[in-house]
Amino acid sequence: MRRVSLSPRRRWLSALPREEYPSTMSPPEALRVPKPEVAQFNPPKRLLCGPGPGNAHPRVHAAMSLPQVGHMDAAFLKCAEEIKSLLRYAWQTNNAFTVPVSGTGSAAWEAAVANLTSPGDKHLVLVNGYFGERHCDMASRYGADIVKLTKPWGEVYSAEEVEKACKEHQPDLIWVAHAETSTGACQPMHELGAIAKKYDALLLADTVTSIGGLPVLLDEWGVDAAYAGGQKCLSCPPGIAPLTLGDRALQKMSDRRAKGEVTANWYLDMNMIQKYLVTNDFGTPRVYHHTAPISMAYAFREALTILAEETLEASWRRHRDTAEFFWDQLHAVNLECHVPHEHRLPSLTTVKIPPNIDGDLVVKHLRENFQIEIAGGLGELNGKVWRIGMMGYNSRKENALLVTSALKHALQRQGYYD
Repeated sequence: MRRVSLSPRRRWLSALPREEYPSTMSPPEALRVPKPEVAQFNPPKRLLCGPGPGNAHPRVHAAMSLPQVGHMDAAFLKCAEEIKSLLRYAWQTNNAFTVPVSGTGSAAWEAAVANLTSPGDKHLVLVNGYFGERHCDMASRYGADIVKLTKPWGEVYSAEEVEKACKEHQPDLIWVAHAETSTGACQPMHELGAIAKKYDALLLADTVTSIGGLPVLLDEWGVDAAYAGGQKCLSCPPGIAPLTLGDRALQKMSDRRAKGEVTANWYLDMNMIQKYLVTNDFGTPRVYHHTAPISMAYAFREALTILAEETLEASWRRHRDTAEFFWDQLHAVNLECHVPHEHRLPSLTTVKIPPNIDGDLVVKHLRENFQIEIAGGLGELNGKVWRIGMMGYNSRKENALLVTSALKHALQRQGYYD
């Protein structure tokens, strides 16, 4: 038998009694945490027609399997630059600072708040749904003075209402949900940018459920900052999210730095991200900040590429056509929408739960019998509506017909048509 030569250290260790092994080397007598019995994960295949996420496009799933490179690799930085260009197209903005944030839409949202809020700043928040309340919570944690302009959930604001509030309160920032995911309402935007500028306030827009699915024209509207998510009309899995900051927003960041203010969130400090993801004309090298989610970036790039191939106009038209068809089908089975037609999102519909119907049982029936996901209401609309999304890859008439048929089947089980 061939003799194996041991290194001096191995010879030393082999000569030691077991109890004298260095503590970092000695194997435990028994593992304190036993090995869990876990098989390969095999999730159910569902049609995701809730408020998000929707089903990702097959090409997006395929992109996630591409070989990884490093987050400072030139190939990845090229990918990031392409994402930024595609996002400018999707948002219709020329903002240089338009970046993918490593996190979900809420991370991009908090990035905007953390970087654009000085302690004591007054935020005028247009609260007509659940996510307006969330902004109040989030911004108050960064020291903002919150002023709420409230409306019944599902209604929208007139320009006159917003201007009156600005005149009274003189806010530093106005927050608005272009697409309120909790209600299915679409806020008219075309006059709000001019109002914000008139009162020297920044306009921050939530476009999570609108980007890619209906017209979002940030530069035309005069929006100073916006964020979104990838998991809705862009048909990308959640985990990476877009953020854009215009000139006035960047000036706010610069003014804060000049006053010695430090962004109270290291991970979402866009001053630092700017050195990593935003190039300049001086040849300054990129500065490492964090390890970007490489595979999610591949997925996001592919999702935005698919949108560009279809074109914005065609995507907007497809979402509208599917929504109109869906609304007609709902009417045919005696169901009513919560939001008036003129302010209804084509990407997400809130359907009133009829009297004497258990809405949760309907959600469960669709999931367990048809592998379809829809969702109930949030906050004030809990128990009053279902939220049904026809977004991105799922925005097709066959899905609208399938969901309506499944709803009818569930309602028949509860005697709705007796």
